[in-house]
Amino acid sequence: MSDILIVDDERDIRELVSDILEDEGYSTRLAANSDECMSSINAEPPGLLILDIWLKDSRMDGIDILKTVKRDNPDVPVVIISGHGNIEIAVAAIKQGAYDFIEKPFNIDQLMVVIRRAMETSRLRRENASLKRQEVSCSDMIGKSASFRAMQGQLDKVTKSNGRVMLSGPAGSGKEIAARYIHAHSNRANAPFVTVNCAGVEPERVEEVLFGRESSERGVESGLLEEAHGGVVYFDEVADMPLGTQSKILRVLVDQQFQRVGGSDKVRVDLRVISSTNRDLEVEIAADRFREELYHRLNVVPIAVPSLEERREDIPVLAQHFIEVCNETQGLLVRELSDEAVALLQTMTWPGNVRQLKNLIERVLILGDSTGPIEARELPNEEEKADESGRVVLSGALATLPLREAREAFEREYLLTQINRFGGNISRTASFVGMERSALHRKLKSLGVVTSNKSGARVAQIDEPEPAE
Repeated sequence: MSDILIVDDERDIRELVSDILEDEGYSTRLAANSDECMSSINAEPPGLLILDIWLKDSRMDGIDILKTVKRDNPDVPVVIISGHGNIEIAVAAIKQGAYDFIEKPFNIDQLMVVIRRAMETSRLRRENASLKRQEVSCSDMIGKSASFRAMQGQLDKVTKSNGRVMLSGPAGSGKEIAARYIHAHSNRANAPFVTVNCAGVEPERVEEVLFGRESSERGVESGLLEEAHGGVVYFDEVADMPLGTQSKILRVLVDQQFQRVGGSDKVRVDLRVISSTNRDLEVEIAADRFREELYHRLNVVPIAVPSLEERREDIPVLAQHFIEVCNETQGLLVRELSDEAVALLQTMTWPGNVRQLKNLIERVLILGDSTGPIEARELPNEEEKADESGRVVLSGALATLPLREAREAFEREYLLTQINRFGGNISRTASFVGMERSALHRKLKSLGVVTSNKSGARVAQIDEPEPAE
């Protein structure tokens, strides 16, 4: 996609332009009519299209070709040339997305200035797309817990298909990273990955943002769906999409085409759709806030992204990864985590999930004044805290209980936390708390603590008795 396609019905003109460009170091292709032009573009999009607006013996004129190219290959700059040029034709060409307009007989120096600028535009667009792909490739999945491996196994199964995927999970759990993982390992990895933040776009502008618009003042402006052509469009928190837009997105999924706001032409797109939500969409459907038909179109392959609470085993490796990222992107010091800090991180509550952990690590590295390991005292302790003398200050609820009940409550919560910290592994838990495995089993039974499978992992919980009938 670095050569120049010259389309002109006059052989002398197209060969003259080709000779000039080749003398300047460019490679060229030639076409005499619309059929040859479209066949050449379909075989391999050029870096630049030089297009005569009047083509004899062609099914399409230059404006028709321009519309088609900007619809199907919007990254290709188009320079219009014509021997019958006037201001109306120039305005019409620019409105349809032409990079520039040159009138015959053209000045060679003027032609070369326009071509150099247009080719630079093409290069920058390719470079921008390449940088976006590098961003996607850097979105690695980090983890080793059972629940993480179960999710990654499901993601691996859908990477090579074009099936629509619905990612569900709490805010901050990494749904976009999962979507980028699918894209990076799919046959669309070299095509765009475009995120639509359904909650972040003003409702009155959603359709312009998605579909683009056409106006006499500003010509053609591409929307996000057009930018995603050939690749993946990711609807982040799709439950926040306005109802009116939902019906139009449904039509796009069915027809793979749409109209820009203010336009009349159909824009064809080839898209793979990945969506995410932190809400129960069936509840949203029952409340008439989400279209059921759209739900079934998007929810072809549902995949649950586990919360950080469900993958506490991954906290040390995630924290170390974020430390390395902060070093690479901000030059912050690389510091190890002490064993006490790891234990504290694994026992904290994480309503903000992985995003909260990332923010916490960044804050500690910025505010920290030490080059040694990160210690537990540098982390927020949300439960019982020690005063300056080292005494533990009890929570109000625990302090009101008799000793036996307080001890049982503490042991229950302590062991629940430790078991979940080690991913349900009783042997590792027993080793850490300093008990024989058989003794730990007896203690868990006496405290009413059981383990069960959830999202592919062993999770400890309180054994609630069956209600009496």
